[in-house]
Amino acid sequence: MLASSTSATPEAARFRRRLMAWYRDNGRHGLPWRLTRDPYAVLVSEIMLQQTQVERVLPYYAAWLERWPSFTALAAATPADVIREWRGLGYNRRALNLHRLAVTVISEHGGELPASPAALRKLPGIGPYTAAAVQSFARERPIAVADTNIARVLARAFFGAPTRREVPARALSNAAEALLPSRDVRHHNLALMDLGALVCSSRAPRCGECPVARVCAWRGSGYPPGEAARNPAPRFEHTARFARGRIVDALRAAPATAAELAAMLPAHHAERIRHYLEALEKDALIAPAADGLWSLPPGLR
Repeated sequence: MLASSTSATPEAARFRRRLMAWYRDNGRHGLPWRLTRDPYAVLVSEIMLQQTQVERVLPYYAAWLERWPSFTALAAATPADVIREWRGLGYNRRALNLHRLAVTVISEHGGELPASPAALRKLPGIGPYTAAAVQSFARERPIAVADTNIARVLARAFFGAPTRREVPARALSNAAEALLPSRDVRHHNLALMDLGALVCSSRAPRCGECPVARVCAWRGSGYPPGEAARNPAPRFEHTARFARGRIVDALRAAPATAAELAAMLPAHHAERIRHYLEALEKDALIAPAADGLWSLPPGLR
């Protein structure tokens, strides 16, 4: 088990050697955002990949960079432009945050993404993970990265927990930092990410293929279930996210009244239409128009 490992211990060194040997043969080396060090391109990929699968992101990523290849180009777009382009990716606030970020980079940072983590964290939509990812993947800084996949690997291997939710965030962060190698940290982070995505998956981990299975605390303790297994999430169709997404998608096509938007929703969502519209307006994803209509934010082309 690795719960007390540091980067200098033999256990941690063996873990890294096995991980990197697996990564050389099995890693996702051809992903387009891994073939660039452009901070803008890396940032776009990280925002798109938040809670969205790689295969789904690939065509959107290519189309986005073709249309808006830089912060300057994106800043010149309208909010409605980016919401329309985002169609199909979900979590539409990510599109607006990316646009706001581009505007801020142009107006306050001379068109260059800030170098310091503190300055990055002040930008719209940038949290601890995204700031660390840009630092590691675009600028090759020796910093730990812990997305959902990496956090799951760490939770299982170090703490014997089935998901990251059973482990305090600070403990996971400490474990990630303790496991960092002295060099080539970028590929170390990518290797952990790929291990979580391809082998140590959330629902069907393939432990027989895992290069570090022998030192995994979760496997060693008999795969105990966690709270998430005992408390399943509600069906997506019953969530506010479903209703909000349907409303925004309808307004991509044309403005509509509240009654028209309610009519396309299931009954349990239709009765909350005013609540959804007010929340979407507050998030600047939609705006009231003339004659009782709702539309995407001003500037629709």
